[in-house]
Amino acid sequence: MKALLRAALICTLPFSTTLSADDHFAQRLQDSREAVQSFARALKGNLQSVLQKKGPAEAVEACSSIAPLIAMTKSKSYSWKISRTSLKLRDPDNAPDTWERAVMEQFEARKTKGEDVSKLEYYEVVEMDGNRMFRYMKAIPTLEKPCLTCHGSNLRPDVAAALDKHFPNDKARGYKAGDIRGAFTIIQPL
Repeated sequence: MKALLRAALICTLPFSTTLSADDHFAQRLQDSREAVQSFARALKGNLQSVLQKKGPAEAVEACSSIAPLIAMTKSKSYSWKISRTSLKLRDPDNAPDTWERAVMEQFEARKTKGEDVSKLEYYEVVEMDGNRMFRYMKAIPTLEKPCLTCHGSNLRPDVAAALDKHFPNDKARGYKAGDIRGAFTIIQPL
């Protein structure tokens, strides 16, 4: 009887370890989703406030300082790297690395096949500089409002001038509602 119990215990040990690892992985995914939602809410709330109080040209100036500050604050609060990136950059500091570029190209292919942009996400564990990292990306859909105010084709002259002043190498214009504007990206050390 003891031998049978010992055998049963030995047989279930690998499964309990796997379940624990899967639970840990699922928790990282959930935490990443929550971090992205928190980042998006903070960014959108700040931008909408400035848009309503001061207008779109002032929102460009606010965005140039607010967005990096939000990314830094969220990164510190989670002890991860949390940022945004795009295939059409506004701020060169947000340039994608090789992994991010490949994921965004995958997002574009999935969008072309009909997937809902607001549901596009990707995650995996990768090796970076000899360390295992959990990486997560969530596509940023372009909405009619407020996104196209500063990212569309028909920009007001004062908005275009503010963009030229704050982002002289801006490529993040000409979007249409439903396009992939970029992506939130997270790196969590394991």
